[in-house]
Amino acid sequence: MENRQWLLHRRPVGMLRDGDLELAHGDQHQRALPAGHIRVRNLLFLYAPTMRNWMSSRGASLHMIIPVGAPVQAMAASRVIESHHPAFPVGSRIVSMGSWSEFDIIDGASAPRLIDEGVTAIEALGPFGLNALTAYFGLMRVGRPSPGETLVVSGAAGSTGSVAAQLGRIAGCRVIGIAGGAEKCSWLRDECRIADVIDYRSDDVSAALKSLCPTGTDIFFDNVGGAILQAAVDNMAKFGRIILCGQIAGYNSEEEDLPAFKNIMRVIYGSVRIQGFLFGDYRDEVPAAMADLIAWRRSGEIVTREDIRTGFETLPMHFNALFEGTNRGTLLGLVDDDAYSAR
Repeated sequence: MENRQWLLHRRPVGMLRDGDLELAHGDQHQRALPAGHIRVRNLLFLYAPTMRNWMSSRGASLHMIIPVGAPVQAMAASRVIESHHPAFPVGSRIVSMGSWSEFDIIDGASAPRLIDEGVTAIEALGPFGLNALTAYFGLMRVGRPSPGETLVVSGAAGSTGSVAAQLGRIAGCRVIGIAGGAEKCSWLRDECRIADVIDYRSDDVSAALKSLCPTGTDIFFDNVGGAILQAAVDNMAKFGRIILCGQIAGYNSEEEDLPAFKNIMRVIYGSVRIQGFLFGDYRDEVPAAMADLIAWRRSGEIVTREDIRTGFETLPMHFNALFEGTNRGTLLGLVDDDAYSAR
């Protein structure tokens, strides 16, 4: 038995390129297992845009930095094959922060989440995973929507944005989704039941928001940043809320001081609240959030789609799809068919 892993060979400049990562052998499959730890076989990885931040040299943003020569970090769904922790017996399945490695060692104190029987690993990283939970807490706890309010979501056809938009619909908001391309906009209208959609590739976003929201936007859920965030700031209503979830427009830049937005007086005179957040801020509320998400998904109130790419040796080649906009739904890297098992 051997263990392959992907290491950060050099820090990317712009998009991930050949040579930035290196396929190597690791000893996670045979290294002595410390007390309180578990050894897992990884089944599935979540591709997340913020992983690009972790590969950068920027160190002032409070996010972790992957050292050069260390394994690439990622959320993973795994099967426990050896355990020194009573909460995670051999044979159980978990979701945790791991690495692009076929086998891994996880500290039980890092709070891995057990995957319930009846839920596949694909579901655990997809419709009930990090992105869906991020959408839930961002909108429901930070945005605090009320019926009749107007919610605008950028990256609305993405893994996080599509859930946030549908949660807004469930909460009784008028929802406007911003997405790129006719196919994504049609999916939002036809499958997610988001009536108003702006195609940023063909529409002037600021002008479209002015037309659709003449009195302003109450809540803006931002996954993108850049020019779209600027358009939202320019069109916020009095006492509006801007939820900063992601800034994918700047993840491939190595600049320390990325531009945010202008017209700060609009924020001040509009009494607009801007708040960032992380999923981990609400970790204690995950069971209740999961119950809601599962119920809405099973009833059809929320629809999702997963874009599954297969093969451990090809993990890096699919990463840039997140920034090219070519993925359709939650981008997942499948490395073991056990990910389809619901037990």
